[in-house]
Amino acid sequence: MKIETQQKSDVVIVRIEGRFDAFGVPEAEQHFQAAIDQQPRHLVINLGGVNFIDSTALAALVRALKRVREHQSDLSLCNLQQAVQIIFELTRLDKAFSLYADESAALTALGVA
Repeated sequence: MKIETQQKSDVVIVRIEGRFDAFGVPEAEQHFQAAIDQQPRHLVINLGGVNFIDSTALAALVRALKRVREHQSDLSLCNLQQAVQIIFELTRLDKAFSLYADESAALTALGVA
């Protein structure tokens, strides 16, 4: 798994590639926490490179959402591949997260272009 972080204005973008599973969750959570510590208005997690996600990764995303909201910020997900999108729909997490087709759409919706 590969994780990259970038800041644009008051948005921190975390891009994840590969299998997002129990093996990669500790590293991902470190990146999420580092991003949250910057206290951005928005955190965008780009899952475009994620071809598999398991329940521990879903739980990590939910924990990140909770921490972001505790800081009066928002977390959005973007670029979900079809297999990952289906998991979000089956677990109804598509209702908990703001989902965008791609990073550009997420940034536009957040007022950063």
